[in-house]
Amino acid sequence: MSEARATENRAEQGRTDQSVQRQTAPSSMALPAGRIVDADGKGKTRISNGVVAKIAGIAAREVEGVHELSASGLTNLTSRITRSDTRAVGVSVEVGEREAAVDLATIMDYGVSIPQVAEAVRRNVMDRINSMTGLVVKEVNIDVSDLYFAEDETSGQPRVQ
Repeated sequence: MSEARATENRAEQGRTDQSVQRQTAPSSMALPAGRIVDADGKGKTRISNGVVAKIAGIAAREVEGVHELSASGLTNLTSRITRSDTRAVGVSVEVGEREAAVDLATIMDYGVSIPQVAEAVRRNVMDRINSMTGLVVKEVNIDVSDLYFAEDETSGQPRVQ
């Protein structure tokens, strides 16, 4: 389709080239930092830090031995009250043009080998982020903040009567 015809079509729909540019032009204040991929001069794709954090959170939870990711008390309470998306809870990321760094706060199952689970989490997070975004993950720092004991939930008996 010629450029003149495309402009005519936009004008027929009540849009001008200027309004289209205003809607799609990135504002340095409106968009969060993140990876920008140039599609061979055909446009750019911005991958926000929040997207990378969600990928990291989901990838960490996929590893057996990770019970959950933890957040600070206030963040945890806020997300439960507001029922917000918790996939990035316990995850902090720094994203550059080509690289990323990830910090995770985890609660692991009691009885697992923490070094082995941590290494499996590192590999899975690095692989998922790289395959989905093209970013090279330089480091994945893992803080094991607590242990989960399965018998605490399965006992069902109150401690006192």
